[in-house]
This record gives sequence, C-alpha cells and structure tokens, in this order.
Amino acid sequence: MRYDSPLVVEEIHVGVILDMKSREGRIVLSCISAAVADFYQLHKNYSTRVVLHSRDSKGEPLHALSAALNLLNDIKVEAIIGAQTSMEAHLLADLGEAAEVPVMSLSEPSPPPLNDNKYPFRIGIIPDQTSLAMAISAIFDIFKWKDVTLVYDENTVIPAVVNSFQETNVRISHTSSIAASSTNEQIIEELRKLMELKTKVFLVHISHLLVPRLFLNAKKLGMMSEGYVWILTSSSMNFLHSMDSNVIESMEGVLGLKSHIPASTGLQNLTSRLRRKFYMEFSNKEVTELSPYGIWAYDATWVLAEAVERIRRKNSTKSFSKHGVVLLREILQTGFKGLSGEVQYPDGKLTSGGFEIVNVVGKEERTVGFWPCKEEKTTKESCMPLSNRRNLLFTDNLETISWPGGSKRQLSSEIKLRIGVPVKVGFKELVGVEHDLQTNRTYVTGFSIDVFETAIKALPYKVHYEFFPFENANGVMAGAYNDLVYQVYLKNYDAVVGDTTITSNRSQYVDFTIPYTDFGVGMLVPNEKDNMWIFLKPLSTGLWITSAGFFILTGFIVWLIERPVNQEFQGTRWQQIGTIFWFSFSTLVFAHRERLVNNLAKFVVIIWVFVVLILTSSYTATLASMMTVKQIQLNSRGSYIGYQSGSLGVIVNLNFKGIKPYRSVEEYADALSKGSKHGGVSAIIDEVPYINIFLAKYSADYSMIKTRSTTNGFAFVFPKGSKLVHDVSRQIEHMREEGKLIEMEKTWSLRKTTLMSEEATTTGPSTLDLYSFRGLFLVTGISSAFALFLFLIFSTTFRNLIRKQLQLIGRQLQRLRMYSCPI
Repeated sequence: MRYDSPLVVEEIHVGVILDMKSREGRIVLSCISAAVADFYQLHKNYSTRVVLHSRDSKGEPLHALSAALNLLNDIKVEAIIGAQTSMEAHLLADLGEAAEVPVMSLSEPSPPPLNDNKYPFRIGIIPDQTSLAMAISAIFDIFKWKDVTLVYDENTVIPAVVNSFQETNVRISHTSSIAASSTNEQIIEELRKLMELKTKVFLVHISHLLVPRLFLNAKKLGMMSEGYVWILTSSSMNFLHSMDSNVIESMEGVLGLKSHIPASTGLQNLTSRLRRKFYMEFSNKEVTELSPYGIWAYDATWVLAEAVERIRRKNSTKSFSKHGVVLLREILQTGFKGLSGEVQYPDGKLTSGGFEIVNVVGKEERTVGFWPCKEEKTTKESCMPLSNRRNLLFTDNLETISWPGGSKRQLSSEIKLRIGVPVKVGFKELVGVEHDLQTNRTYVTGFSIDVFETAIKALPYKVHYEFFPFENANGVMAGAYNDLVYQVYLKNYDAVVGDTTITSNRSQYVDFTIPYTDFGVGMLVPNEKDNMWIFLKPLSTGLWITSAGFFILTGFIVWLIERPVNQEFQGTRWQQIGTIFWFSFSTLVFAHRERLVNNLAKFVVIIWVFVVLILTSSYTATLASMMTVKQIQLNSRGSYIGYQSGSLGVIVNLNFKGIKPYRSVEEYADALSKGSKHGGVSAIIDEVPYINIFLAKYSADYSMIKTRSTTNGFAFVFPKGSKLVHDVSRQIEHMREEGKLIEMEKTWSLRKTTLMSEEATTTGPSTLDLYSFRGLFLVTGISSAFALFLFLIFSTTFRNLIRKQLQLIGRQLQRLRMYSCPI
C-alpha cells in the first residue's frame, strides 16, 4: 500500500493596517480575509500560505506607522496592505522603501511625489488619479463648463485633475480647502464665501467623512437649489451607499463619479457572505453592497498570494524570507481577471479605471452614464490611450440628469437664449429695430441692447442669444409691453431686453434684474417764453401798491423830521417834493446822498433799509426762477396732458381736461409747442429715461419738473428662477460702480441735461403777495409812527408852529365874535 507524503506548506506573513473602528476598515479586512480563504480553497495544492496579521491604525497616521514598525520588527512580515488615508500612504511608503517591503496602498500619498520613482515599493491597488482626471474632464467637456470652483480636503490633492483642466482650458476660478477637523461653523463660513462667487459649478474632492456636514449645511444655505452644480469625485461617491438617508436626501441633484465594478456571480456571492457575517457580528450595521476599496483589496490579496507562490516555485530550495525585491517584481508582473475587472499593476498602479456617472435622486443613486477603459487584453499596451479616452461612451444616450432644485434641463455654460425686443416708433435710442430688405437681416441697437450685451460678455460662461422683434406681419408691435413680458412666462422667449419697466404685477410670473436706468416719472414743460412785463410778476398787485405807499410815506416822514434842521431838505415847494420822492426811492439801491442829521430820521431809515433789502432779495430770487422754468398751473378747465402711447404709461389725474397719446420725441415737441389752447398739451408726463432722451435734443426750450419715484426703472426680464437674473444683476452693479452706464448714456444721448432736483421743482416759484410781508410793513410802520410821535413832542419848531397856529386860530375866533355882536 502506498501513502502520499504530506504537503509541506510555508507560511508567508503579511501585515494589514486598517482603522478597525470604522465601517470601511472592517469591510476591507473582511474582504482581505475572504480573499485568502477563497484563494486557497481554489488552490489547495499550493505550497505557500499567506498568514494575515491585522493592526488597528485608529484612523491616525502615527498609529499606522507604529503598527507597521511592530509588524516589520516583531512579526517579520513580507508585505503590508493598508494605508486608508493619504498621510498613512506617505508614511508607509517611506517605511516600505527603507525596509524593502512592498506596501499595497489603498490611498495615494500626500503630498504627491515629484516623480513616479520616489516610492518604488509602493503599489497602488486603487485606480490612479489619471483615470479620475480624464473622467472629470470628459464631464466638463460634455456640458461645456469652462469655470469651476475646486473644493477639497486639505489632506487630499488631485494634481492630475488640475493638469487635465489646464489642458482642456477649464479655469479653476477659486479653490476652497476644508479640513476634516473643521466645525460646522467653519464649514458654513466657507460655504457663504462660495455663495458670493460667480462660478456655481463646484468640483468636490473630499473624504467621505466630510460629505455629510458639507451637504447638510449647503442645503440649509440654499446652495442645493437650481443654478448650482455639484460634481463629486469617487473618493466620496464610492461610499454613498453607507451614508444616512438624510445625508443622501440633502445631496439631491449631485452628479458624481463612482468606480465601476462589473456585476458578476463571484461579486454577488462575496457580498452575500459578508452581509451574513456582518449581520451576525454587528446586527445594527447592514451591508447592502461592498465598497470598491474592499473589492480592490480582495483582488490585491489574490495577486499577492499568487506572487508568493511563484517565488516559492522558482526558489524551491530556499526560504522565502527577505525576498522583498523579488516579491515586488512578481506582484508587478502578475495579472488576472478579478472581481473589479482586469487587475494588473504596471509601474505600481492599477490600470483599470472605469467609472459610473451617477446622479443622486431622492434617497438613492442612479447611473446615467459610463466612462470605461476598454477591456480587451490584459497588457498595458492594449488599453486605449488616455488622449483618446476623454469623451464619454454613449454620450448621446446619456440619461436625463436631475440637477439641484429638481431641474431636468441640461445645465451648460453655453446657454442659448431667444430674446424678445419691443418694436418702437420713437425713442429708438433705447431700443431700435431696423430691417434691411436687401440682406434680409434685422439689426437691433440702442442703449438697452448695449447694456445687455456688455453684461452678458462679462459672465464667466458662454451665452449665445438671438434677438426676435415682437411684431406682427405689418411690422408693428404685436401687443402692449405686458403682452411682451408674458411671452417669457409662456416660454416663447427666454428673456426680454428693452425699455421694460419693473412692476409688481409682472413680477408675479417673471423675474427682473436690478434696474439699469433712473427711477420714477417726470413732467415735461416748455420754458417760459419772452415777456416784456415779466419783471412785474414776482410781486402781487397789492404788494406793489403797498410798497410804493410805504416808499412815499417813509420819504415824507424823513423830510418832515429833517426839514427844520437840514438845509438839504429845504428849498422851494417843488424842490422839497422832489427830495421826498428821490430820497425814498434811492434807498432801493442804497444810493441816497442826503446827509441825515436827526437821530429819529436815521432810525426810520435803518428800519426801512432792512425792509428794502428783504424785498429786493425776494424779488430777485423769484424773478430768476420765473425766467428759468415756467410754473404751469394745471387745472381741470383748460389743460391737456400728454403721455407715451404703447408703453406702460403713468397714472394721470382724471381732473385734467384730457390726455393725449404720443409716440416719439418729435411728436412731444410739436404738442408742447402748440399748447393746450392750440391742439397740443400743456405738459407731458413720462418716465425719466424717455424725458432724458427728449431733453438731449430740446434742452434749450423745455425742462423737466416734478420728478417722482413712482416707477422702478427699466430692467431685463427672465423666467422665474433663472440664474441669469443674479449673474446679470451683478454685472449691472459692476457697470454702475465703474461708470460704464453713464458712459453708455452719453453715447446714446441720454445724459446731456442738467435737471432740477425734485425739491426745487415740487412747488415751483410763486408770486409774492402782501400777506407774506405783512410783518415787515408792520414793523416799519410802527417805527415810523413812533419816530414821528417823538419828533412832534420834542421839536421846538413844531411847538412854535403849533403856538402860532393856535394864536392865529384865537384871533380868527375873536373876529367872528365881533362880527356877530349887534350894533
């Protein structure tokens, strides 16, 4: 009887360093253990056996380094599997090079090496960043995004993505680094900064541990609404299945890259086994699917076990110990079809790098496309060159994507707009539509068009647009402005550009940008015509008569006081009368030359000169105002008011005799020149921009008065929720701050007049009446009477005159008595 000799098995010790407290660490360890069991179950006749020695890194790089030293010094491991973080990958790669032990890494080192030969003993068992960068570039190429904000973990770098963007002319307009230790307040503060940026396309490359806090806070701030684009890389998207449902719900509309693992019976069996294992060990930790990292670790363990066996066969007479360089070479040369696809590590990197493009909808992910590597042969040369792998396969069949806010429209930086414009008879300085019959082309010009085009060109993304005049078959505007705006709501137009006024009614079904013109309405009136008697208008008739009377009265009182003692006030009767009038009226220009002697006369003149000063100042000011702007008194008995036909119009007082519509600057001028009595109007009420255009041509003959902020100015119209509203408004703000709007207004003759302020034109200059100056005349009258009273009491001449007059009266009475006595 013959007995088979027992198989001599050599144990090869391999270290596994993972964060054993994390869900991912336990899954990866289970996959590695399952791989060892499955490999030797299939290869029972192999003479080597990989023995695993697991250590807990506790999620700390220094703990991982300490564990590695323990495995190398005490256990004498021939290889290490682990390095879940970039910092761990950096430390273990340095240690592996020093000990000449292969390190099969689940992460790329940070900072990245300057050259690929720095870590010769590091084997990347996950797809390298080149594949990820090409997939991201493909997505940006599909949607034509040219600006992006990069959000990354401070311990995670993606130089390959940055380089790929440079090659495809995608500009990284802003970068935002978020540390894993950041508090919610710090994350919110950083998100608020991102909200202020022009670019709303965010590429997020962070640890999956940061994802919940980032997106829960982003949703609170309203950054998961329409207009925002969030692209997640596989570093976090691969773990979406393990996140809480409320976190996934907050990521509604996110587009991400998930490493593609093809479905297979082997993968299904492994998943079922580990699901049962985790259910028995951790009843509260359900495993719905395995992460790609666990599957890559599973395949890497198979490669390691196969390489170990090959070395043993080649060196059957020698011990395996201290074969680090040989083991590394065998690992790099081994390839097979594993659960993740074709597995091979040329140059120490996993070549397969297929991705699923997934869209977060509701509380689950939905695959909408692929970016695969061509799977044919297992050699490096057989893979499609990277330069030919930029475009997505089946791009035309890319499924509909649900973007943040629930929008199903494809968001692209190259937006195409159908823009409606009004067709006007007049005021073409704002919007002018001209049809060239020879070339069959339509030209749209004007101030509004220039402002819109300047704002659009300044946007960080491409916007293609075409103007469509809102007209009927006869070339006439096809309706009122409300009808034009309503076309945006009906989706016949994507926007309206022109002299469109912001109103509360229109804002119910469309959105407006901020206004780019002046607010309010004004009243347009003719300037006062030449009038030879205009100098009499500042004072009322009563005030003229009263002033003249006080001039004469003051002159008489001064003459009366000065005559007894001042020779300049004496002479013949006619000389004294002339002196009275000359002295009083010469005070108008303070040109009186007569020297005053009596203090009472001086007192009277001082008070009177003060009154004259006030009267002349008021007269001058009122006359100047009347000669500048005509103060019209609109009333219900005879005044007509004009307004612009076909525009928004203004609320006109119904007490006016009538209102008349006009369409152009020329019609305005004709109506105002005729006036209400000759078939025209006394004034025209319109919005300030139209009046500015009129005054640019007729500023010498007309003026604007009574401006009021009763309208909100002109703005551009977009559909509700359009991101262009915010972006174009921001550009209008910049144009206003930089003075570009004023320059454009001057170019289109909208800013050539100096308008009176609202305060100065609200009431206008009025005729001065006696009631306004009654206090002044009362003062001068009392002072004159008081001076005259004192003069009469203390004047010797006056007393002698009275005495003579009394004596004369006495003698006359005696004569009367004598003639009356009987003879």
